[in-house]
Amino acid sequence: MDKVETATSQFVTKGVTQEKATSVLADLKALIKVGIVNSNLMTTFAGFWLALHFTNTPFTAMWEVFILTMMGTAFVIVGGCILNNWYDVDIDPVMGRTKKRPTVTGSFSLRTVFLMGTVTTAFGLVFLLFTTIQAAIIAFLGWFTYVVLYTMWSKRRYTLNTAIGSLSGAVPPLIGWAAVDANLHVAALVLFLIMFIWQTPHFLALAMKKTKEYKAAGIPMLPVVHGFAFTKRQIVVYIACLLPLPFFLASLGTTFLIIATLLNVGWLVLGISGFFMKNNLKWANMIFIYSLNYLTILFLMMVVVTINVY
Repeated sequence: MDKVETATSQFVTKGVTQEKATSVLADLKALIKVGIVNSNLMTTFAGFWLALHFTNTPFTAMWEVFILTMMGTAFVIVGGCILNNWYDVDIDPVMGRTKKRPTVTGSFSLRTVFLMGTVTTAFGLVFLLFTTIQAAIIAFLGWFTYVVLYTMWSKRRYTLNTAIGSLSGAVPPLIGWAAVDANLHVAALVLFLIMFIWQTPHFLALAMKKTKEYKAAGIPMLPVVHGFAFTKRQIVVYIACLLPLPFFLASLGTTFLIIATLLNVGWLVLGISGFFMKNNLKWANMIFIYSLNYLTILFLMMVVVTINVY
C-alpha cells in the first residue's frame, strides 16, 4: 500500500511540476510577444540576405555575423516587448487579448519584468555591436521609438500612435542590412518603407476588430476617434502607397516584380471592397489576414529569387 501511495504521490508531483513549467513557458511567450518577434526576425533576415546579394558577399563568409545579428535583433525586440508589457500593466486588464499577460496576472513581479526588459535589451545591443556600430545604433533607435515614443508617449494621446509605432516596426530590415553593409543601399530604404507603410493597414484593421476594447482602455486608435468610414479610407490610401515600391527592387527580377505587384493590387481591391461591404468587422478581419500573408509571401520571395546567387 505504501508503494502505491508513493507512486501516486510521485505521479501527482510530476504532473504538477510539468503543469507549472508549461504555465511559466506560456507566460514567457506572452511576455515577449512571440508573434511580433518572429515576424520582425523574418524581415531582419530578408534585409541581411539582400545586403549579401547587393554586395556580392557569400553567406559562408558571414555566418557568424548572421548569428550575432539575429540574436541581437531578437533580444532587442524582446526587451522592447517586455517593457511595453511592464508599462501597459494598468490598461492590459481591460482588453481581452492582453488581460492574461503575466504582468496582469501577477505571475511575474513588475520589478522582475522591468529588469528582464532592460537586461535583454542591453544584451541585444552588445551582440549587434559585434557586427557593426550602425546596426546597433539603428536597433537602439527602433527600441527607443517603440518603448518611449510609442508606448510611453503617443499610444495614449494621439491617433498618430500607429504611425509612430510603425517606425520601430520598420527598422529590423535595416538592422539586418547594416550588419552586412554599413552604407545603406537604396534597396534597404525601400524595405524600410514597405514595412512602415504595411503596418498602418495591418494595425488599423486590428484596431477595427478591437475597437470596443481600445475605447474601454482609453487608447485613441483611429476607429475609436474618427469611426470606421474614416479608418477604411486611411487603410486604402496606405495600401495604394505600396504600389510603386516593388519597382525600386526591379533588379530582383521579373518574377518578384509580378508577384509583388499582384499582392499589392489584390490588397488594394480588397481594401476598396470595404466601401461596399456592410459587415465592417468581417472586412477588417479579411484585411488583417491578407496583411499577414502579404508580408510572409513578399519577404519570402525576396529571398527565393536571389537564393541561386549562393
